[in-house]
Amino acid sequence: MAHDELSRVFAALADPTRRSVVARLATVDATVGELASPYGMTVQAVSKHLKVLEKAGLVSRTGDSYRRPCHLEADVLDQMTGWIERYRREAEARFSRLDDVLSELDAPRPTASKKKQNPQEEDPT
Repeated sequence: MAHDELSRVFAALADPTRRSVVARLATVDATVGELASPYGMTVQAVSKHLKVLEKAGLVSRTGDSYRRPCHLEADVLDQMTGWIERYRREAEARFSRLDDVLSELDAPRPTASKKKQNPQEEDPT
């Protein structure tokens, strides 16, 4: 996924209404009217949100010119997940190295010389 495409996807998902639309479309395709009903906003307002999601490649509308259901393009989410996962693994590796360093600092260090034994506590052998 190109950097500009990824930026469009993240920008589209920055809006909570659009994230909610994506969550609804993850379960079932829906028309603009069906998507608008729970939000208390006009069909035109939801349509604007859908256009942003379409430009980002997250949503497509299928052929039926009367009904035109919206469909979630899950492969775009997979590409986002791959991008995020790469940086999550890098961050996890850094934290693991930090844990190793901190463990070394907490570990007891051997002393350079033994304490001299008290002559009264000599071994009788």
